[in-house]
Amino acid sequence: MATMKEPAQEEFFVESTILQEFIREIGAIVSRSASPAEALRAMRGPFARLLADREWLPKKFQLPAAHSGMGAGKATWLIYRSADRSLSLSSLVVVPGEVTPIHDHLAWGLVGLYEGTQEERVYREVRNAGEGHSDLELVAVNRLKAGEFYELLPPENDIHSVQTTSAIPSVSLHLLGRDIGCVWRHAYDPTHSAVRPFRSGYTNAPCEDEAPCDDEGPVKTV
Repeated sequence: MATMKEPAQEEFFVESTILQEFIREIGAIVSRSASPAEALRAMRGPFARLLADREWLPKKFQLPAAHSGMGAGKATWLIYRSADRSLSLSSLVVVPGEVTPIHDHLAWGLVGLYEGTQEERVYREVRNAGEGHSDLELVAVNRLKAGEFYELLPPENDIHSVQTTSAIPSVSLHLLGRDIGCVWRHAYDPTHSAVRPFRSGYTNAPCEDEAPCDDEGPVKTV
């Protein structure tokens, strides 16, 4: 006899009153906003305050990973995800000199630097009808330091790569309107005009179609 699958629950992977208050504030903003663009404008203040607070994020969530879906020690630590998986907060750790694959997000949100410095290269996909494939056009190069952040609002500003330019690993916070580590996205290889399916996963939590992760699970389930 088949067993019924239990519904997903809201998960906090960091025990912090500051984090919980932030998530409640963001949830209220999303519920009253008529569009993602309106929500993002209202989120900027709370997100800036979260980036500026040096106490709430444990050191573990600022460390590289021995094994990573993005390779070269890059870690994607899940900090929070909502029960309906429509909102997630995670930290991306990239060691000095390393660069992420060029990738998209397929989600609106805010990305900000918590530690270190980064260079972000932003691309736009250009359809090449004659060749039957898409090319990438570099549209911006942004240099970021701790406390600075930017918006993602597809289709604009959604394809990028980031490289750590500091002598310490860069740590960026990703507040996104999806369970971003568990959705299939796209990684781009402009040298060969190729696009492949891509899912980053999380360093400390499984996706629902994966086996349980060895790392610690959520510290609080609501």
